[in-house]
Amino acid sequence: MVLKDIPPDARPREKLLALGPAALADAELIALLLRTGMKGVSVLQLAQQMLDHFGGLSGLLHAGPDDLKRIKGLGPAKRAEIAAVIELSRRALLRELEQRPALDAPEKVKQFAQLQLGALDHEAFGVMFLDKRYQLIRWEEMFRGTIDQTAVHPREIVKRALELNAANAVLAHNHPSGAAEPSPADEYLTQTLVSALRLVDVKVLDHLVVGRGQVVSFAERGLL
Repeated sequence: MVLKDIPPDARPREKLLALGPAALADAELIALLLRTGMKGVSVLQLAQQMLDHFGGLSGLLHAGPDDLKRIKGLGPAKRAEIAAVIELSRRALLRELEQRPALDAPEKVKQFAQLQLGALDHEAFGVMFLDKRYQLIRWEEMFRGTIDQTAVHPREIVKRALELNAANAVLAHNHPSGAAEPSPADEYLTQTLVSALRLVDVKVLDHLVVGRGQVVSFAERGLL
């Protein structure tokens, strides 16, 4: 079933134009991107199947290209459109963080970290370098490892902080297993980086551990 086969008063496009995008359910918005379903599955049903598979809209926004390939009925064109929307979300958050102090938007910082790292099937470590006004200078994924281990080199982070003239930093890494709970190794690494960056007058504001659909903040846990 395609969108044109849905009764006019139930079509997402017409509903959006009449009532605004906020009036649409998540599945209806996704259906607008998909436009068509597949044999035996309407476009709205396919959209809802995607949401169920990824655990809701947040999980879908963190899906990678390989994750989307696992959804029956998503061809290359549909996967490309969804990937484009996800990338636009990342860029919009990046622009917002560049224009306002990070400390004024802690939830945006978490969302950004999850969009960057949440869909990866390998462990990665990134740093948000901030100026003295806590505005974003640059986000960089600095280290990439296997599914359960990343070699993080404090010297490289210190060097990059000096190159960017950063005054503050937010650390972030992911747990591909999906559990965001910090490990003893995460806590040891955090303290090592805090000490190393302190030597060059760079303050670590937080360390975010990204899981599937969850981000744990060291600062909120009182671990910094």
